[in-house]
Amino acid sequence: MYKSYYKYLHEEKCKEKYRQLQLDLDKNHIDFSTNDYLGLSKSKAVLLAAQSAGKEFGVGATGSRLLSGNKGLFQPFENKIAQDKKTEAALIFNSGFQANITVLSSLLDASVWGSRPMVFFDKLNHASLYQAVFLSHAELIRYQHNDMDHLSKLLTKHKDDKRPKFIVTETIFGMDGDIVPIDEIFTISKENESFLYLDEAHATGMIGHNGYGLSTHINLSEIPHLVLGTFSKALGCFGAYVACANILKEYLINKCPGFIYSTALSPMVIGAASKAWDLVRHYTTQRQNLYSKAKKLRAKLHHLGFNIGHSITHIIPIIIGNERHAIHLKEQLLKHRLVVSMVRPPTVPPGTSRLRIALNTSHSDEDLNYLVEILKQV
Repeated sequence: MYKSYYKYLHEEKCKEKYRQLQLDLDKNHIDFSTNDYLGLSKSKAVLLAAQSAGKEFGVGATGSRLLSGNKGLFQPFENKIAQDKKTEAALIFNSGFQANITVLSSLLDASVWGSRPMVFFDKLNHASLYQAVFLSHAELIRYQHNDMDHLSKLLTKHKDDKRPKFIVTETIFGMDGDIVPIDEIFTISKENESFLYLDEAHATGMIGHNGYGLSTHINLSEIPHLVLGTFSKALGCFGAYVACANILKEYLINKCPGFIYSTALSPMVIGAASKAWDLVRHYTTQRQNLYSKAKKLRAKLHHLGFNIGHSITHIIPIIIGNERHAIHLKEQLLKHRLVVSMVRPPTVPPGTSRLRIALNTSHSDEDLNYLVEILKQV
């Protein structure tokens, strides 16, 4: 019965794609792999908020939001998210991956539209967004990464097709550290009467008005839209949200299986995430310092001849190309107490295996200089 699984794992090992869980490393290591960009996962205020919520509401939600799980913490937090994201409403989900799959596939449901929707899709979007489109059986039309001319041409090519059109993109791309040209894609969406779906997982807490995402720079009320973000990166917690029109919130509550059939997040998680959300607006200086350090590091890596793509954020890829070389480099860095992510296909396109450097507020200038020096050596 298990023979096929053994075969699959053996093939993965032979291709050097076998994954294993690793224990958390000791404090002597410098971690450039974490998504805890602002250090809020260990904030005393956030920890106290989790504890307080647990005392009042319990550790577990005890059921889905539609049953016993709709604790008094949820709606006030969703109201805050909607206000800060400048949308009519918001809805909390259990994780970013789960939210993307279940929300986007629900929006693309052909039985609701009466036809098969068309999805204009950035080639470098996250795997969860790909999975959502595949699950929905919508027509996937990919455009070159961040290429607004290509996107416009594709929409023009299909302008006479009366099926519903969706544009799907991340705002800060998690594997490349670059940013979508938000004003351009908003205009394109408006001119082509397309639904705009923005994934702000890596942007939430890090960019935009008070750190609440790049979508805060545009007037989303002018177009059909939905914005997704997470609490698990810059907010240092867990869970996800969507910010959208009231009608879409109502639709998702009634249609979205990931919401309907999932036990709600722990009240402790919601208490912590809500506090972290409040704190983000006061972290302007921390964000500025982090982006300043990232700019200096990019300059040093570029000077050394590394390919860092088009990164302009706290996420910096070092694109190696060959998988084995990337694996070897990661292992060499680990011997020098440096922890980095190694990313390879299918997460990134073939031939673009890379090290992913994620900067956070705990990194000192000495840490960055040490990273550069070791990269020189290895």
